[in-house]
Amino acid sequence: MTSRLTSGKSVLVHGRGPGLLLAHGAGSDTEDSYGPILEKLAGRRTVIGPDYPGSGDTPLPDGPLSLDRLADHIVESAVQCGVHSFAISGFSMGSAVAVRAAVRHPERVTALVLSAGFAHPNARLRLVVDTWRKLGAPDQDDRVLAGYLSLVVGGTDWLDERSAEEIEEQLALFAAGMPPGTDAQLALFDDIDVRDDLARLAVPVLVVSPTGDLLITPVHSRELAESIPGARLVTLDCGHAIAAERPDEWAELIDAFLAETEGTAAHGR
Repeated sequence: MTSRLTSGKSVLVHGRGPGLLLAHGAGSDTEDSYGPILEKLAGRRTVIGPDYPGSGDTPLPDGPLSLDRLADHIVESAVQCGVHSFAISGFSMGSAVAVRAAVRHPERVTALVLSAGFAHPNARLRLVVDTWRKLGAPDQDDRVLAGYLSLVVGGTDWLDERSAEEIEEQLALFAAGMPPGTDAQLALFDDIDVRDDLARLAVPVLVVSPTGDLLITPVHSRELAESIPGARLVTLDCGHAIAAERPDEWAELIDAFLAETEGTAAHGR
């Protein structure tokens, strides 16, 4: 992996070929959301992985975060790295970021892959996020938050197969701390709503729905697929943490879809 400095921030840049811009989840970063599949994705394309403000070494801004701000941030990061057109893979909240980026920068975005994503949080998802934020408050027990996140992020089958030692390793990972901007990123769930953007998308879109997702349930993926013209819906038998549970299958879905869209574009020229 290589990193490139853009406007004082380190941006992951890896591989060669058509551009693929990554939009990670809230309370995460590029490595956490995509780490196990980065090598595969970079096999035939240039992968650009900027971290949101408040994640990695990207500082929080003086003002509040907004979906538009995150969308412009990832697009600007790609352009500053010399990649001026690209597909976007959005994971979890990154799916909404990807949709908004495609609407705000249609001249740059060639395709979208929306995995474990949502157009707007329903009442259940708001409850999940509100509980996460409360458990993540400075005066709370980090291990309690780690246990909560393990239960909603991991698929039930995957968790049932873990040993006690593996569960402890996961708890230690979560308890080590979230990115400093986690609460600011989670606060965006109060306002995220890209439903009006979906019909405006004019690029190929793949929606990847983890069937065992307890964090962002499959109803959200179905809404995305049904509302986006020509979108394709596929499922994976796993929980929310696709990169941990089904890395090979996820990478293959993304790679095959992008290869198809790149081939169609070349044929059209």
